[in-house]
Amino acid sequence: MIRIQNIYYMLSYAFQVLNEQGYKNILTEEFDNATELCAAILIKGVSCQLKRGLGKEYISQTEELASVRGKINISSSIQNHSVLRRRLVCDYDEFSVDSYLNRIIRSTMDLLIRSSISKSRKKELRKLLLFFNDVHPLDIKQINWNVNYNRNNQTYQMLISVCYLIIKGLLQTTSSGRTKLMDFLDEQRMYRLYEKFILEYYRKEYPELTVKASQIPWALDDGIGTMLPVMQSDITLSKDENVLIIDAKYYTHTTQVRYDKHTLHSNNLYQIFTYVKNKDTEFGDKPHTVSGMLLYAKTEEEIQPDNVYRMSGNQISVKTLDLNFPFKEITAQLDAIAVAHFGEEIRTV
Repeated sequence: MIRIQNIYYMLSYAFQVLNEQGYKNILTEEFDNATELCAAILIKGVSCQLKRGLGKEYISQTEELASVRGKINISSSIQNHSVLRRRLVCDYDEFSVDSYLNRIIRSTMDLLIRSSISKSRKKELRKLLLFFNDVHPLDIKQINWNVNYNRNNQTYQMLISVCYLIIKGLLQTTSSGRTKLMDFLDEQRMYRLYEKFILEYYRKEYPELTVKASQIPWALDDGIGTMLPVMQSDITLSKDENVLIIDAKYYTHTTQVRYDKHTLHSNNLYQIFTYVKNKDTEFGDKPHTVSGMLLYAKTEEEIQPDNVYRMSGNQISVKTLDLNFPFKEITAQLDAIAVAHFGEEIRTV
C-alpha cells in the first residue's frame, strides 16, 4: 500500500514545479484516493498554464477556400470540382492551440468529468474546459505518450505525466458511459513514478554524488556488439571510484513462489548482476567498488526480501522501500542506503 499524500511528495521530487507555492496549498487538503489528488494537481497546473497562455503549434489544414492560402491542392480541386464554384482546395499551416499536448489535457479533463470525483472539482474542470473550445479530444486508448519536450513546451511535462497517471488509472465502462476507478497503485501505473522519484530524490538531496540513469557499455573482448540490447540503469550513484547501481522495481509481488518456496525474481537478479559486472570491468586495475541493489516497493506480503550477497567480488543487495510510512521515514530509508554505500560524510544536511 501507499499513502495518498506520499504520491504528492513523490511527484514533487519527480517534477520540481510542484514545490512552488501555488501547488503547496494542495498539501493542506485531504484526498480519499489518487484520482482526487491528481485531479487537484491537474486543475492547478492547467490554471497556471492558462496564465502563461496555451501552447500553440503549426497544424496542417486542407480546406476549400474562395481565396488562395498556402499551396493550391490541384488534384483535390479537380476531384471536388471546386473551380466550378470559383473556389480552390488549399493546403496551409495554421498556428493553433489545437496541439497534441493540449488535446491530451482536454481528453483527460473530459474523462475526469465522467469519473467519480467530487462535484466541486468537476465544476472547476468545466470552467477550464471553456478555454479548450478550439481543442479537439483524442481517443484515449490511442494516445502516443512518447512526447519530445523543448524550451517552448517544457511547462507541459508535469501536466502530461499527471494526465498519464489519470488516464491509465481510470477505466471507461461500456454500459453507462461513466468511468470507474482502477487501481492507481499497480505496477503498470506506478513504476515510472517510483523510479523517477528515487532518481530525483538522490539528485536533489545528494549534490556530492553523481546521480543519473546511465547506460552501461558491454565489456566486449573483440569490440563487436551487434544486436546486443542496451543496458539502461534506473539509477546510478557514484562518487570517485565508488558506484552503486539501483534497479527500482514496483511489483504486486516482490517474490515468486513455487512449491511454497519464495525466491527472488530471477530476471531481476540476472539483470542487476549483468549491470554490475560490466560496470566493474570499466575500471580495469584501478581500485574501485561497484555494487548493485534491487529496490522493491514494499507490498503487504508476509515475506519481504532483505538480503545482501557477495557475487564474484561484488555486493548485490535486495531491499524494500515501505511507501506506506510517513514521508520522513521513506526519505530516512533512502538516506540509509546512501550512507551505507558512501559513508556518513555523504549524509544530506
